[in-house]
Amino acid sequence: MDVNVLRLDHRLKRDTRITTHVCLTARAFGASKIYLAGEKDTQLMENVKDTASRFGGNFKIEYAESYMGVINKWKADGGKVVHLTMYGTQAHITATEVREDGSDILIIVGGSKVPRKVYKAADWNVSVTTQPHSEVSSLAIFQHLLMDGKEFDLEFENPVLEVIPTAYGKNVNVHNENR
Repeated sequence: MDVNVLRLDHRLKRDTRITTHVCLTARAFGASKIYLAGEKDTQLMENVKDTASRFGGNFKIEYAESYMGVINKWKADGGKVVHLTMYGTQAHITATEVREDGSDILIIVGGSKVPRKVYKAADWNVSVTTQPHSEVSSLAIFQHLLMDGKEFDLEFENPVLEVIPTAYGKNVNVHNENR
């Protein structure tokens, strides 16, 4: 199952930090690509590409002029759509169904008010609690459930920097041969 993420309604003056965190979370939890819809933010995209190149893997980021274009193409290509919202079915129940379906998944995380057509286009509208909270936390929790905890075992190809888990301090391997 290939997992991609679609971030709706990015706003340059307001959302740079949170959208960056959405991108990094998507990558760290196993997504292969993120689409950014809303205002085009070339600097944010370059920053995410730089981080991905330093920490390894093949994560991609792409600007999408039309979020519905991304959704419609995804579905036409046989993929399924998961929309994270506080109004859907519970994530801890739905993640198993999504995983067992086996289709490639496009996870949609909103920005400001999500249009009704996104809810209608989704194969699953999924709630990570029924309370307001961050799209970053929703994405992390849903991807964790979807991966069944296997994101802890992910290995990213050709890292320049590799963090080694340790109880105290920082332990980072620097792989100069990858540059």
